[in-house]
Amino acid sequence: MILQVQLFARVRELIGDECCSLELSTGSTVATIRSALGSRYPQAKDLIARSAVAVNCEFAANERVVDDVDEIAVIPPVSGGGR
Repeated sequence: MILQVQLFARVRELIGDECCSLELSTGSTVATIRSALGSRYPQAKDLIARSAVAVNCEFAANERVVDDVDEIAVIPPVSGGGR
């Protein structure tokens, strides 16, 4: 199956694009997405490991199985704003 993955904030900057496609086996999980992205984009691997992954606009655990019709987003942690 081919998944479209939306990338946000610093992950987008490190990868250099707002989305990417991943070809994964049927029955793949959020953990599989993290691993595939980290392998393809080693410059963002550590940040991807710490980022939230949303499936269909809901934060998802690593065990969540994904389907090719799911909307996937990688959202890195946000910091700053202190005075």
